[in-house]
Amino acid sequence: MAVFEIPSELLERKAYTGRVEPFIRKPLVKVFTGQRRVGKSYILYQIMSKILKEDSGANIIYINKEDTRFDFIRNYDDLVKYIEAKKVGRKIIYIFIDEIQDITEFEKAVRSLLLDKKNDIYITGSNARLLSGELATLLGGRTIEFKVYSLSYREYILFHRLKDEDESLRKYSLYGGLPFLINLKLEDEVVFEYLKNIYNTIVLRDIVYRHSLRNIYFLEQLIRFLADNTGSLFSAKSISDFLKSQKVMMPHNQVQSYTGYLSDAFLVHRVMRYDISGKRFFETGEKFYFENLGIRNSVVGYKPGDRAKIIENLVYNELLYRGYEVKTGWKGNREIDFIATKDNETKYIQATLTLDNDAAIAREFGNLLDIDDNYPKFVISTDMQYRNTVEGVEHINLRKFLVNGI
Repeated sequence: MAVFEIPSELLERKAYTGRVEPFIRKPLVKVFTGQRRVGKSYILYQIMSKILKEDSGANIIYINKEDTRFDFIRNYDDLVKYIEAKKVGRKIIYIFIDEIQDITEFEKAVRSLLLDKKNDIYITGSNARLLSGELATLLGGRTIEFKVYSLSYREYILFHRLKDEDESLRKYSLYGGLPFLINLKLEDEVVFEYLKNIYNTIVLRDIVYRHSLRNIYFLEQLIRFLADNTGSLFSAKSISDFLKSQKVMMPHNQVQSYTGYLSDAFLVHRVMRYDISGKRFFETGEKFYFENLGIRNSVVGYKPGDRAKIIENLVYNELLYRGYEVKTGWKGNREIDFIATKDNETKYIQATLTLDNDAAIAREFGNLLDIDDNYPKFVISTDMQYRNTVEGVEHINLRKFLVNGI
């Protein structure tokens, strides 16, 4: 069996490889999590390539559980035996395992392999709970997680060799940032056929099969509902009540479970609601954003009336990509789209389509001005020219934000 073959052309995602480099050859399990097809495997290839440049004879073992040639590795015992058989000499062994969650009780194998200090371990998974439960218990303090997302807008224009212009942003908003799109014509019929297949794989393999779900019709209606109402504030009960009005019956506790499955598979991100005055999370009410807007659009279509929702989703995804912890805020009866925190610093952000009328200006800036602390506050919109600041609240054009951040 061929060990592996690194693709000849690798477009490096430095935002990730740069973060991983300090941990190469360190006694930590490097864990990469994220939705299927966001590029986790290619980040592994890039790390392998760096290792081989330093040592062309490096002993690298690569297992990809999406490759049928590795179907014989079914459980932790098969995995350990395979790796032990592939070891050469007493050199460092670089172990890369793609989609490790498809191996039964893989946690036992990882713990066993980590006991040997010559093993340098990298694993990927398409489930947010990869580092919870037994793996966290067995390896407490000996893992480091890297969350991998779809291409950012800046990566997208680099990969597709596009200019930073409105047309590029339109395509990015329409098709999303799955890396494989560089191999396809950016045409609706082609791209959405590909995206629908990825969507089906996520739903069937990572949600229905993993959780033994029977009510697939309800699951699909729930996904459509979340896609149609991207960025809206809901509770599980309000979602259940709406779907019941559409003759789709499911109690709210089941809605809570199903949205949890969607979040675990990285199809959507669940955003909690935070009381700014009380400095606590609300027990009810949350928002949902799609990890990949192309997949969202493949579910419900791309409608001009959805642009405001899509812009909000774009801003949220960019904040995640830049390493922020994000929640949605509430102060009195005013909603703050995003409270973004990184390195113990907080920023308040409103995302809107345009500031073309007094009501929009009053709403977006007024909500932020009502917050009586000194953290930076921003309004992001598609407007190219607007006042730089309003009473200290800064305005940023959407494309400039996606390229340069805040």
